[in-house]
Order: sequence, then C-alpha cells, then structure tokens
Amino acid sequence: VQLQASGGGLVQAGGFLRLSCASSESTFRMYAMGWYRQAPGKQREFVANINSGERTNYAASVKGRFTISRDNAKNTVYLQMNSLKPEDTAIYYCARYSGSYSVGDPWHWGQGTQVTVSS
Repeated sequence: VQLQASGGGLVQAGGFLRLSCASSESTFRMYAMGWYRQAPGKQREFVANINSGERTNYAASVKGRFTISRDNAKNTVYLQMNSLKPEDTAIYYCARYSGSYSVGDPWHWGQGTQVTVSS
C-alpha cells in the first residue's frame, strides 16, 4: 500500500489548507482512513478518521475546524483545515486502517506533509 500525502505548506493563523492523500489500492473504498499529526518534540496524535461508510470522528482540538472526507472514485482522502492555529503546526500523516472501521491503530502510513502555521 502506498499513501501519498500532499497539500501542506506555510499559512498564517486563521488561514486554511486542504491536505490530500492518494492511495495506490484499488480497494480503497473498503477501508477506513485517518489523519494523524506529530509536532516537534511530541508524540504522534490522532486528528480525524473516516470509515468506509463515511462516518467521521475528530479530535476535540480540531472539531469544528477540520473536515475529513473521501472520494472513492479517486482513491483519495482529504483533510480540509480551516481557522488554523499555530498549535496545528506539525507533520500530518495519512493512514489506512485494517478494515472498514477505524478500530485500533492504522496498519499503513503515508510519508507525511508539513503544515506550518505562523502567528
């Protein structure tokens, strides 16, 4: 499985970015997908996930600002990030779970894309 994340960059506080993650799997639609992030000096943390039926979950710190979605025709999962804050600065990773639901830890990880929010 190859997961290619893109869309990161430098943005001012209050701005927005849209991350994309393209999967190499033709069975993409069968799997739950997620976004995680890791800030400097911190452990990687959950951001959002979406199961195969498009049910979503969010970390409390991003709920109401971030939206995860998927396009099964394009084998791609997205993370729309609005009202960005400096504390959102991190490397963002997309991930694929082992099945249709986001149970346990993801099994496959992308390479990450850097998001930097300036104050």
